[in-house]
Amino acid sequence: MIEFIIGTSLAASAGLNAWMPLFLLGLADRLLPAMELPPAWSWLSGDIALWVVGVLLVLEIVADKIPALDSVNDVVQSILRPAAGGIAFGAGSGAQTIAVDDPTSFFSDNAWVPVAVGIAIALVVHVAKATTRVAANATTGGLAAPVLSTAEDGASFALAAAAILVPVLAAVLLVVLAIAVIAIIRRRSRRRRERDADQSSAGLQT
Repeated sequence: MIEFIIGTSLAASAGLNAWMPLFLLGLADRLLPAMELPPAWSWLSGDIALWVVGVLLVLEIVADKIPALDSVNDVVQSILRPAAGGIAFGAGSGAQTIAVDDPTSFFSDNAWVPVAVGIAIALVVHVAKATTRVAANATTGGLAAPVLSTAEDGASFALAAAAILVPVLAAVLLVVLAIAVIAIIRRRSRRRRERDADQSSAGLQT
């Protein structure tokens, strides 16, 4: 169960910022004695991987705060964030951490399953984020982009850090994020129904 919470938190973090959980996983494996990535994902803590992911993390943080460019970034990240979520879930759920002593007991027979689960989780979070950003930019002329982006980066960092260090806190943050995602989806559905109703009404009047 702890492994699933860790993996889910990392995948959700990737849905907000593709590179945040990967960078923190690599850094934790490099610096924390209690953290050990599984052999298949140990490359995340290599010098080249840390530098490349670190640079990409900075680029995404900057690009996501510039109006108009943030929407382009979200389109590009539609592939990268789910992919990063799959890697983060697979690496995090299979890692030996402060809370996980025997990571081999989780999805030991089907190594592809955690990757697929991570892709799905990150994709859902990414869609909710991108939808919210488009609506916010449309109503504020892009002025909301830096504020929303900063909040999303903070949430991504909190989810990833908590997953590695305090999985119980990560579980709480996941509940909060799930409530927010559900609220966004319901609001979007309600607006779509209202728009369809307005269009039907206008059609009847003509």
